Amino acid sequence: MRAVFVAIVVAFAVSLFGTPLAIRAFTRLKAGQPIRADGPQMHQGKKGTPTMGGVVFIVSTVIAYVAGHVALVTLPKAQIGQVRPTITGLVLLGLFVFCGAVGFIDDFLKVRKRNSEGLTERGKLLGQLIVGAVFGVIAIWPIDAFKSTNQQTVASTKLSFIRDIDWLELGRIGAIIVFVLVIMAASNGVNLTDGLDGLATGASFMVLSAYSFIGFWQYRHWCADPAYNTSKATYCYVVRDPLEIAMIGAAAAAACVGFLWWNAYPARIFMGDTGALGLGGLIGGLAVSTRTTLLLPVLGSLFVIVTMSVIIQRISYKTTGKRVFRMSPLQHHFELVGWSEVNIVIRFWIIAGVGVAVALGIFYADFLSAVS
Repeated sequence: MRAVFVAIVVAFAVSLFGTPLAIRAFTRLKAGQPIRADGPQMHQGKKGTPTMGGVVFIVSTVIAYVAGHVALVTLPKAQIGQVRPTITGLVLLGLFVFCGAVGFIDDFLKVRKRNSEGLTERGKLLGQLIVGAVFGVIAIWPIDAFKSTNQQTVASTKLSFIRDIDWLELGRIGAIIVFVLVIMAASNGVNLTDGLDGLATGASFMVLSAYSFIGFWQYRHWCADPAYNTSKATYCYVVRDPLEIAMIGAAAAAACVGFLWWNAYPARIFMGDTGALGLGGLIGGLAVSTRTTLLLPVLGSLFVIVTMSVIIQRISYKTTGKRVFRMSPLQHHFELVGWSEVNIVIRFWIIAGVGVAVALGIFYADFLSAVS
């Protein structure tokens, strides 16, 4: 718990006080956000607002992770093995940083070209696929140098909901494919949800906080923990490094809050694809590492709804020539209907919160049914 608390404080402080520095730096570099000419006209006033702000909360989370491990140094010798960074930390932070790097390239090209055309759609998907595949192999394949207490890999070769589903064995190759699909789906889901001041930041905070809670709950009921009295325990979780999961999820959530102070309407900085793809990659990694892959669509219900609006719009337009929505993603449809930006953001946050609450309810209900 000490490490998680330290990570939260450090991530929030670095993000809150580091974001104004990033605003000034990106302003001097003229790294302003280009605005689509065919988008809602009320967005034209946002032209030139510094972008690539995702760099701030990515860096904040990495710094907080290091600080959390420094805090662990003072633990008793029986727990000193937790001090070392783990392969789980490498995978989760690697997804955060390198998915963010794909987004950074996209943002950089937009700024350089002075228009909203960065990486092509195929280019972004290829970058996400490569990042997902590399870290998928690391997460699935047993690596002798990183053996854990309970001999678990970061991700499972079985499909999972609240925990691994025993009869849904995927094999290593199948598990890597699923891993890649989850990372790509989550990163694109967050990216599509971005576009209004604070919308993706606030929604991501809720989802990351939920995964931090799930990770910590799994840590308190961990099969590999010798302190957990298995003679009395009727339920435990077979996962790897749950404290690490909780710490990274909490740090990223706190960093989002610090960034939201400056990203809320009217935003002084945007996260850009740097932040959106990075957050999505991390969320996907948290889903796989906590063995709650199929719970992710419930937990991230807002991202699913927004993504489905884009898919429905494209299918409808290509097959019938008609649009279901005035514009996609969904948040822009409501802008054109006449809702204010603040109203859309708050109402979408409510949807995100309901999804998180339902998912956590399902997760806890499974625990209660097992121990009753």
